[in-house]
Amino acid sequence: MMRAPRSFAVVVRRRDGSLLVRERGMTEGPHGMLRWPLLRGVASLVESLKLGSEALRFSAEQMEKDLASSAGAGVGALLKAVGLSLFAMATSDDGQPVQSPGASGGGGARRLGSWLMLAVAITFFVALPQGAAASVNRFLHLGLEVQSPQFQAITGAFKLTIVVGYLLAIRRIPDIRRVFQYHGAEHKAISTYEAGEALTVANARAKTTLHPRCGTTFLVMVALVSILVFTAIGAALPRIHTGSVLADNLVFFVEKLPFLPVIVAVTFEIQRLFARYFTTGPLRAFLWPGFLVQKITTAEPEDGQLEVALASLRATLFRQDRGDRADVNDDVRFGSYDALLAAQRLR
Repeated sequence: MMRAPRSFAVVVRRRDGSLLVRERGMTEGPHGMLRWPLLRGVASLVESLKLGSEALRFSAEQMEKDLASSAGAGVGALLKAVGLSLFAMATSDDGQPVQSPGASGGGGARRLGSWLMLAVAITFFVALPQGAAASVNRFLHLGLEVQSPQFQAITGAFKLTIVVGYLLAIRRIPDIRRVFQYHGAEHKAISTYEAGEALTVANARAKTTLHPRCGTTFLVMVALVSILVFTAIGAALPRIHTGSVLADNLVFFVEKLPFLPVIVAVTFEIQRLFARYFTTGPLRAFLWPGFLVQKITTAEPEDGQLEVALASLRATLFRQDRGDRADVNDDVRFGSYDALLAAQRLR
């Protein structure tokens, strides 16, 4: 998946080796107040989640078709197909074509799926670290208040441990590792374009899989910023004395929720600053926490995976340069990457 200011494209590799391209024009970023610092971070995150969900649905649909058409697929393939079907149901538009971001409607199943994913994320990355810190506080008889800086530091340590541990665990799954290879291919393709080089497999292969504007870096920075914010403001919030340790933790968890959009917005601005000014010289050290975690979420891609990433980037740039718009359902299939290049040269 690639996004330019006025275009968006998704490319998937079908089982027969062909490339299926979905592309369309986009409005150029947030408008009005949503372009202001801090607000633009939340708006960008919301759009990224929508586009990412759409790309995943498109990919899942094609994978399900390939699994259904494979002879002798076996139990493992059947389970994959069932899982993809459930995923498609959770994020579908009630059988209607996928809508562009900002369009009205959306369907109850899709909204339910979005809220479910949001609830899982908050539980996993906010509630679970705080619960782990509360357990340590109780078993070691530390006697720390939930709003104390020491308690927040322990919570932050568990938050980073959970994030990194989760990524390390899923990396061992073969299918997820292939996703991480495509993640690395995406970074290599973008780095090739930013270097002003021709978008060829040979040029992309030489690039690094690390990139300063990666979502993995953003995730790590959100965790770090949240540690600093809650350590600083915890003691300033209204004191919690319910008489129950469990209740104290639940109340403080609810108190922290309104600060999450603020943390996302601040982190977005910090990452923009780092990516613009800290990519060279000694200040590059500020990027290394994110780069270290990117070494988990990216892997060296195969040439075929580089072709998919480069095809998506080329389709996006082609639509961006032409300045016209493609309908969301205008899917085009090419027998190979060379065939896609030849078609672009003819148009």
